[in-house]
Amino acid sequence: MRSLMTVLVTGLLLALVSCDKKDGSSSAGGQSSKLRIAVIPKGTTHEFWKSVHAGADKAGQEFGVDILWKGPLQENDRAQQIQIVEQLISDNYSALCLAPLDDKALVKPVQEAAGKKIPVVIFDSGLKADAGKDFASFVATDNHKGGTIAGTELVRLLGGKGKVILLRYQEGSASTNEREDGFLEIIKQTPGIQLISDNRYAGATVDTATTASMNMVDLLRQADGIFCPNESATVGMLNALNQAGMAGKLKVVGFDASQSIIKSMEKGDLQATVIQNPVKMGYLAVKTAVSVIKGQPVEQRIDTGVSLVTKDNLNSPDIKAMLGQ
Repeated sequence: MRSLMTVLVTGLLLALVSCDKKDGSSSAGGQSSKLRIAVIPKGTTHEFWKSVHAGADKAGQEFGVDILWKGPLQENDRAQQIQIVEQLISDNYSALCLAPLDDKALVKPVQEAAGKKIPVVIFDSGLKADAGKDFASFVATDNHKGGTIAGTELVRLLGGKGKVILLRYQEGSASTNEREDGFLEIIKQTPGIQLISDNRYAGATVDTATTASMNMVDLLRQADGIFCPNESATVGMLNALNQAGMAGKLKVVGFDASQSIIKSMEKGDLQATVIQNPVKMGYLAVKTAVSVIKGQPVEQRIDTGVSLVTKDNLNSPDIKAMLGQ
C-alpha cells in the first residue's frame, strides 16, 4: 500500500513540475522565463522619446517581451546613462536597446554587456564601436541624409542666396553631428550662401537652447536662414525669435516634430522640419533584439527613414503616419 502511495505522490509531483515548465516558469524559484529587454533612451522628456517608447512597447506586446523603459531625464547626463546601463547588465536582462548619449563614453559599458553575452542593439545615435562584435545592430535614421535634406530645403527657400546660421546641438552626439555635417555639405556647395555662424551650441534642453539663441540675437538680425538639428534646439530657437520680435522674418528649417514645432509651422514661423520615424525606430530596435536573442540573423544597419515636412504636405497620409497621427 505504501509503495502504491509513493508511486502516486511521485507521479503527481512530476505532473506538477511538467505543468510548471509548460507555463514558461522555472521549477526553481518559480520565476518566469519571459524575455526581458531594457530600452535606454538618451532622455525621457522630449516628445521624440515618448514616440520611441510607444514603438518599443508595441513590439514588446507583439513578441511577448517584458519592456523596461529607463533613461536619464535630460540628454546631457552621460554619467547617469552609464550608471543605468551598468545596473541593467548586473540585473541580467535578456538584451539592451541603447541610444548612446555620447558615442565614446558609452563604448565601455556596451563592451561589458557583450562580454557577459548580453546582446545590445544601438538605436538613434551611433557608437564608436564595432557592429557585429561589440553590438549586434544599429537601428536609426540616416542622419547625414536628413542634414542634406534640410540644407537643400533652406537653399531652396532662400533662392540660393543669403546668410545662414547653424545652431548645433551638443558635442558627443553622433546623430546630430551627422545632421550638421550633411547640412554643411550642401551649404558649402552653394556659392550664393554665406555661413555666418556654425560654432554655437544649443545644449540639451529647450531652456538652454532658448538662452543660447537669445545670446546670438545680433547674428540672427544679420541672417536670412537658420537650421537647428533636433527638437529642443528648434523649439529654443523659435522661442528666441518670438521674444526678439523676429518670428516669421527668417527662413527656419528644424529637425524632429512636436506639438510646438507643428504649431510654429502652421503659423508660418517655421518653414520646414525634417522628421524621423521614432515609433518605427523603437519597434525595430526591440524586434531586432528579440531576433538576436533567438539566434536569428539580423542586419548590422537598419534605416528607419527620414522625410521633409512643410505646410503643404503636413496633412498627407504618409507624414501623418510618421508623426503617429
